[in-house]
Amino acid sequence: MGYLLGIDVGSSSVKASLLDAATGRCAGSAFYPKTEQKINSPHPGFAEQDPQCWYDCAKSAVRDAIRTAGARPEEVKAVGIAYQMHGLVCVDRQQNVLRPAIIWCDSRAVPYGKAAFEALGAEKCLGHLMNSPGNFTASKLAWVKEHQPEIYAKIDKIMLPGDWLAMKLTGDARTTASGLSEGMLWDFLEEKPAKLVLDQFGFNESILPEIVPTFGNQGVLSEEAAKAFGLAAGTPVAYRGGDQPNNALSLNVLNPGEIAATAGTSGVVYGVTDKKQFDPQSRVNTFAHVNHTAADPRLGVLLCINGTGILKAWVKRLLGDVSYDEMNALAESAPVGCDGLTILPFGNGAERVLGNRKVGAQIAGLDFNRHTRAHLCRAVQEGVVFSFMYGMEVMKKTGIEIKTIRAGFANMFMSDVFCETLAGVSGAKIELYETDGSLGAARGAGLGAGIYGSFEEAFQTLEKRKTIEPGDGKYAAAYAAWKKKLDGILKQ
Repeated sequence: MGYLLGIDVGSSSVKASLLDAATGRCAGSAFYPKTEQKINSPHPGFAEQDPQCWYDCAKSAVRDAIRTAGARPEEVKAVGIAYQMHGLVCVDRQQNVLRPAIIWCDSRAVPYGKAAFEALGAEKCLGHLMNSPGNFTASKLAWVKEHQPEIYAKIDKIMLPGDWLAMKLTGDARTTASGLSEGMLWDFLEEKPAKLVLDQFGFNESILPEIVPTFGNQGVLSEEAAKAFGLAAGTPVAYRGGDQPNNALSLNVLNPGEIAATAGTSGVVYGVTDKKQFDPQSRVNTFAHVNHTAADPRLGVLLCINGTGILKAWVKRLLGDVSYDEMNALAESAPVGCDGLTILPFGNGAERVLGNRKVGAQIAGLDFNRHTRAHLCRAVQEGVVFSFMYGMEVMKKTGIEIKTIRAGFANMFMSDVFCETLAGVSGAKIELYETDGSLGAARGAGLGAGIYGSFEEAFQTLEKRKTIEPGDGKYAAAYAAWKKKLDGILKQ
């Protein structure tokens, strides 16, 4: 069967993994850069990256993964791409990038989304888009149109980060319905590009790339890209998906009632439904899932907390002399509730679950005579879990049931404190699997290339690592104190 290559373009790094299609074993993986990828912020609330850095990191990661696996170029049968959602890449007719990519945590477009929501009306926006235009890709393009008209005039196509990397590999500018939905450019009632949004912002539909299925031949590697990546020309790119729908795919979360979670730089809880439902305030967002079709709807209701792993990384730098494993051990030594120390993890841009408000990260209840670095390490993890719980209460109002949460054994889910707190406060069972976004993209490529005949076949080798059962309610008081602090700030 050969190997399947998955590339995951994150905001912190780009990871590539080679999956043995027959055994489901990861034969080799690598990521670049080895320190966190730089996010440029030329003004408060701005967050940009150079797409060329994604390409260079992908090239190095793919070559290392192939070398580790000992694979020959012709043994790699298909390529899948996962990518950070909601970004904006603008290219001209020669496919040159016109400006740095505006990425997911950039807040500058909030006023544009708000104005469009008010102009179009809540009923029309929510009925057609399942969301407010918010701070998503379409609103980011509206900012470019107003503030950089000379750049806007040169735009031939706009793309999401994964679309751009696929274009660099194949030479073809393409996207998917799932991708357009995450940019507020897909109409769920019409099941086609959202003319109401294009018209509202004054965009010509020609600015959108060709739409291709999420699974299927989306183009083949060019001679130039194949040489750069150490692959065979003509290898199909057979799948692409935004990082959170793709994370759900990697965990075999495809059907109504199934829940996926991740806690990297940002944190996400993602529930699948077959109902076109939404939060009236757009605090959680509904997108087309990777297996969505008009005939058989599959939508993902997504809760995103921007400040999760980035908070833990910030505290690690602050402490200076501890590893992540040591931080987890310190957290275990502190009591539940951290003796009154609470952290609100909202220091990475405007938070959708808070109505696109920027409240900043805050530390409350700090006592210099009682609190230690152990309390701080635990308060970080409790603060992130409690922000999840706050958002899951919103998700439940849209009809999502949260009984079992699946996650990859990675990032903050490697911490026993984090998992036990999440299980304890939510009442959900936590299942951890040996997978990640790059391996999910690889399985997606196998499905798109026809190497796997079904989702069941693709995931029959997925390995469960551990299960954490719901706790005894001892986290309720700590969550109540945390929520009271947040509610007080939101009333200001």
